[in-house]
Amino acid sequence: MLKNTFLNLLASYSNDNNFNILLWQEIEEHYTSKKRHYHTLEHLENLLFQLTPIRTKISHWNTILFTLFYHDIIYNSLKNNNEEKSAELAAKRMKQLSVPKEIIENCYSQILATKSHKTSEDSNTNYFTDADLSILGQNWEVYTQYYKNVRKEYAFYPNIVYNSGRKKALQHFLTMKNIFKTEYFHQKFEETARKNIQKEIELL
Repeated sequence: MLKNTFLNLLASYSNDNNFNILLWQEIEEHYTSKKRHYHTLEHLENLLFQLTPIRTKISHWNTILFTLFYHDIIYNSLKNNNEEKSAELAAKRMKQLSVPKEIIENCYSQILATKSHKTSEDSNTNYFTDADLSILGQNWEVYTQYYKNVRKEYAFYPNIVYNSGRKKALQHFLTMKNIFKTEYFHQKFEETARKNIQKEIELL
């Protein structure tokens, strides 16, 4: 599903099937790294699952797809510039594909928006960043697996350090007026997300 979606996207801009396959292999290699436990192909699948039903609400689907595939392509839990590096690689690859400048710029901005998940003036960006946080509003079993996988990605930190930082990040979500910026995702996930986050905080 992911591979076909990606290759179909690239086919709109490139007739070089060999190059397109190489770009897919690059995506696959990064997201299947042994150091990853949450930021994986499964995460991309979930994003596609969340966004596909609201495709008609999104004004430029191809931009969203490029953002989806590249937003976490660079991920090093020891670094704080993953979004910038991911956006740079996305722009580089899209230029190689001769993707229009406007799409490249919008994709770049959307990837950077996943760093803070703040409300954007661009509704497409809000739909994407909401989908990126949709894991917070899943049932408790799925949420539990999510936070355990996040812990694995930060396994080099002892509990006393990790738990403090994790609590601070989670409490930040609870202080927000709305975790989800769009009406669609707010209605779907807000209530459960707040319950899940509170429960994880109590377990830390």
